[in-house]
Amino acid sequence: MDDYYDVVVVGGGNAALSAALSAREGGATVAVLECAPMEERGGNSSYTAGAMRFAYNDVSDLQKLMPDLSMKEWESYEFGAYPEKAFFADLAAVSQYRTDPILADILARESYSAVMWLQEKGVRFLPYRRQSAKVGDKIKWFGGLVVEAVGGGIGLVDFEYQAAEKAGVLVFYRTFACALLVDDDGVSGVVINHDSKRRELRAGAVILACGGFEANAEWRARYLGPGWDLAKVRGCRYNQGAGIRMAIDAGAQSCGNWSGCHAISWERNAPTYGDRSIGELFSRHGFPYGIVVNAEGSRFLDEGADFYLYTYAKYGRAVLQQPGQFAWQIFDAQAKHLMHDEYRIKQVTRVTADSIDELVRKIEDVDKVRLAKTISSYNAAVTRDGKFDPTIKDGVGTRGLEIPKSNWALPLEVPPFEAYAVTCGITFTYGGVKINADANIVDIDDRPIRGLYSAGEMVGGIFYFNYPGGSGLTNGTVFGRIAGREAARFATIERRAGVVTKVG
Repeated sequence: MDDYYDVVVVGGGNAALSAALSAREGGATVAVLECAPMEERGGNSSYTAGAMRFAYNDVSDLQKLMPDLSMKEWESYEFGAYPEKAFFADLAAVSQYRTDPILADILARESYSAVMWLQEKGVRFLPYRRQSAKVGDKIKWFGGLVVEAVGGGIGLVDFEYQAAEKAGVLVFYRTFACALLVDDDGVSGVVINHDSKRRELRAGAVILACGGFEANAEWRARYLGPGWDLAKVRGCRYNQGAGIRMAIDAGAQSCGNWSGCHAISWERNAPTYGDRSIGELFSRHGFPYGIVVNAEGSRFLDEGADFYLYTYAKYGRAVLQQPGQFAWQIFDAQAKHLMHDEYRIKQVTRVTADSIDELVRKIEDVDKVRLAKTISSYNAAVTRDGKFDPTIKDGVGTRGLEIPKSNWALPLEVPPFEAYAVTCGITFTYGGVKINADANIVDIDDRPIRGLYSAGEMVGGIFYFNYPGGSGLTNGTVFGRIAGREAARFATIERRAGVVTKVG
């Protein structure tokens, strides 16, 4: 390791690698500091499905992104369109119109070019089948999320690491950033712990892209609230909020929904942290096609309020708030074809029965009398008028229930019946530091902190309360590209001009 690099990137996931590749394109020497060992590299990105939401106007945009698909496949697929204004509208709606309009506009506007840029770097994409259903002789996508990286999240970051190595980016594993070096001209490097030795690493610019504080139980309890210290962590153990702390210590403005997070329905008996060999398959996203009950045997949310991509990220919180912090998802055979691989793995807590009475007897830790009444009341309330269609909000709901089910209300009446135990799995936190349109971290007066940039989960102000599925990876790439470009420009033009003298 040298004593100086034009750009030092703290982090090792999609946002960090996007920033590193972009900075290298700008002519900078680049070092990536990944605190994890090589076999665990990739941050939270490596635990995802690798799905990315972006704006596209028609199928020709997708054909450019996935040129390897056959004409027969294209003829059998129906992707529709998802223009920039739809992406922006989704960001605004799910955030209750609190999202930073400038950053949200950039995210929507730059999303397609970002995934095409990844493709140019070697990332391959294929259709995201979890967000599709067969209608007639067509496979139809809905909800605005249509592609995933080949190999999922691990595939995505492996492609990015290969591209980084090819471009001459240096990656240092088991290297912890401890503090920022700050002088009269802003940030000039980082204090690191490398090979069990503490040292200073000088830089023309520093990009912080090292995740939120979702793996920090103390911070979760402090900022998200009571009970969050007990939540399962879907991803890596290394996202402890270190980047946020370093930035704030250097004068950064905190920003966003610090009491909010992305949290989903997750396998009840999953380990404390994510398992890369399982990845996304501990998730349980089939809830729109059944009912969800708590330990009291009662429903507590509208399972069919919207497509799961617009509700799943807030329903983990709803599960956490239930007695015992768990729930059961219940389905009958009518929903079987709509449930994806995560319901078929061997590491699943499942009960199967040939009758509702048998199912109620088998489900553990639940008030069985009330559960039987809940199922009976739900079945009686299903309207049964209208055509069930998972590709639209079909309006097939319930009448007369205190908590309605707005769409996709299938009565539980066709055996076999199944129930799956879930708890809350936290993905990432919404609060972080404030950046401007150049991904430059700003201080409390909204003035850019010279030489300090950020991207990914640790940026606040974009996501509030909820989240449109697939936006996180896109967010990391869009603002990672911007951060890398601007950091390289600053380091190689302004500071090479004599503002900072290289060390070594």
